[in-house]
Amino acid sequence: MPVPAQGQGTGRFPYRLVATDLDGTLLRSDDTVSPRTRAALVAAAEAGAPHIIVTGRAVPWTKKVLEELDYQGLAVCAQGAQVYDAGSGRLLTSVTLERGLARRAIELIEEHTGPLALAVSRDGLDGDVLTGPGYRVQEGGLASIRLDDADRFAALWEQPINKVYIQHPELSDDALATAATAIAGQLVGVVMAGEGVVELLPLGLTKATGLSLAARRLGVRATETIAFGDMPNDIPMFRWATHGVAMADAHEDLKAIADEITLSHDADGIAVVLERLLGG
Repeated sequence: MPVPAQGQGTGRFPYRLVATDLDGTLLRSDDTVSPRTRAALVAAAEAGAPHIIVTGRAVPWTKKVLEELDYQGLAVCAQGAQVYDAGSGRLLTSVTLERGLARRAIELIEEHTGPLALAVSRDGLDGDVLTGPGYRVQEGGLASIRLDDADRFAALWEQPINKVYIQHPELSDDALATAATAIAGQLVGVVMAGEGVVELLPLGLTKATGLSLAARRLGVRATETIAFGDMPNDIPMFRWATHGVAMADAHEDLKAIADEITLSHDADGIAVVLERLLGG
């Protein structure tokens, strides 16, 4: 999906940047982007608003998707921890989670909830995801390395990480995220990013953090940005951008603060909005 250079627009589109989440937003259920949505994004870029992907996925889990899209722009990855230049294959910024803080946060949470299942995302362009005992990987989800019981604490913390994934055998994702925030929110950030995906992040880090850095590199302001998303981890991005559009099947917490609700990711919800704004 080649993107025209900034400043080549015709002035007929009201924004200068289109920011989209990936899973549940840009990608359909079969992990593809429809021809209609591709065409709408290209048209918006030609009108002066390049497309930027803002995803919870770390770079290693995002690169394949970007390559399939022929995406050459900046991508904000790992909930804002990484800004990746897909055109050059370079990691421009990277924020890591202090491992001692992460372990202390987990200890505090487990004192109240009982044992958690854990996974960690290692930092870097080729960082692995390691999953501990009992961690349930969603079908088609994280390409990961599973550890046995003996390896759990030693191997998970051996190298710098950008996030920790936590799961509980009984609590729902929302309940776990709420509990983790109440118990350890003074040490780490907590987000619910999808089904079975509750994450611990560096304190204060959000998608808005990475998006603001990437937008600055492009010379674009928050007041010139439209954002699309579907999960609570998109809330900071919506609050940063001037206009936030939630997908029809988005989490209710995101819908509650969205400026607009469009069709689902399987019904070209992004394209519907962009086509209207383009006057199509």
